[in-house]
Amino acid sequence: MSIDETVKSYSAYVKKIMDFNEAIALAEWDMRTGAPKKGIPQRSEVVGTLSDEVFKRSTSDEMKDYLDALTEPSIQDKLSLVTKRMVEKSKKTYDHYVNIPAEENKAYVILQSEAQSVWQEAKAKSDFSLLSPYLEKMVAFKRKFIGYWGVKSKKYDALLDLYEPGLTVEMIDRIFGRLREAIVPLVESVTSSKDQPENDFLHVHFPADKQRAFCLHLLRENGYDFEAGRLDETEHPFEITLNPGDVRVTTNFQENDFISTVLGTVHEGGHALYEQHISRDLVGTPLCEGTSMGIHESQSLFFENFIGRSKAYWGLHYGELKRYASGQFDNVSLEEFYRAINVSHPSLIRTLADELTYPLHIMLRYDIEKALFDGDLEVKDLPGVWNEKMKEYLGIVPETDREGVLQDIHWPGGDFGYFPSYALGYVYAAQFKHAMLRDIPDFDVRVSGGSLAAITAWLSEHIHKFGSLKKPLEIVNDATGEEPNPEYLIRYLTEKYSDIYRL
Repeated sequence: MSIDETVKSYSAYVKKIMDFNEAIALAEWDMRTGAPKKGIPQRSEVVGTLSDEVFKRSTSDEMKDYLDALTEPSIQDKLSLVTKRMVEKSKKTYDHYVNIPAEENKAYVILQSEAQSVWQEAKAKSDFSLLSPYLEKMVAFKRKFIGYWGVKSKKYDALLDLYEPGLTVEMIDRIFGRLREAIVPLVESVTSSKDQPENDFLHVHFPADKQRAFCLHLLRENGYDFEAGRLDETEHPFEITLNPGDVRVTTNFQENDFISTVLGTVHEGGHALYEQHISRDLVGTPLCEGTSMGIHESQSLFFENFIGRSKAYWGLHYGELKRYASGQFDNVSLEEFYRAINVSHPSLIRTLADELTYPLHIMLRYDIEKALFDGDLEVKDLPGVWNEKMKEYLGIVPETDREGVLQDIHWPGGDFGYFPSYALGYVYAAQFKHAMLRDIPDFDVRVSGGSLAAITAWLSEHIHKFGSLKKPLEIVNDATGEEPNPEYLIRYLTEKYSDIYRL
């Protein structure tokens, strides 16, 4: 078989894997947005069966033959960049799973679906004991998989690599250490400021139907393509991509905390814009997805914080908000509203945390995950350790598991190693904005004028279109000219909160 024929055959083989993955994504979206509870066990079996097919194809002898043929040094200069990167990703997946017994992988996938369903019940009842046995099995699977991968030390690095290739505990410790050093005293200054913004008016009843209408308006204004997506409601908001022409977002309408709903929707819309703008040339390949969770979070946080929490953005949309709010903000000035939505104070729930304290929520989870896999922490001890860390980092302690260790879906979903990407994404987002200002110095003018096209085009040109063609550190370096640097985020937070709190 010629090289061209091998590449064509390999590409068709991989395309079938991607088709299975799209079907899995659709089933998972349905389970998380309203599938009948009694249908979950069978649907979990379906997801397990489809995932088993993906697993088998990704680790088959046929895949090995393709990888052996396409990694031959003598043909590398004859392969396109896209093909080389596809083969690299396929090989990483192959190496990742080939030593995991197929029956164990299928059992793990089924456990993921079951655990996420049980998590919803455990959270509703605020009862960690319901989830604990599932979580123990989940951690046991992960520990066993790490062993299959041949990792002897720095086990948590192996999990980080699943979500943020190229980043290590050593690098993250350095970045997070610098953030902690700067944020903690700033939080203390903000807390002790005598000029505290009022925000009680944000927590007045705001009907879900009015929230939905306003969120749809903002998503359209931000550039989200509703011919390639939709908005649904769920317990834990998320974005899911079937393909660039079908990128779905969800939200949770909180009638007495509408701003959290609005900003959460803008956040998920940022994820979706990334996926909608990936080059169509990559459709059907494993490169047609965000390159890492950190880069993905940089896009959602860019829209949520650097646009959605800005005075320029609300200078444009505040009047429209008043129309949907039916008089709720008639006596509230734009300046008062802007300060209110940026109030900073320690809070129990990560997704409701303000910009300033949010990284501390991530550092807490990062410390716990490292201890689970590189230390001697066990699942049964999670609620107690969680509460201790909350007191250490934020000075508050949750009264219930619902407000504490049960608040996130990530661990029931097996996503250990994911949480650091949230804070890394924040660092990346600030760095991207700093670089963008060289090309778009009138950033705020464009935001206040509703002209986000140039901003989105910059993001698409430097980040979105590449999908996974570039690795995360390549994206950061090429777009900004340097390695991940927390100083831009520190500068942004210091300037913003010094202004809001009149420091």
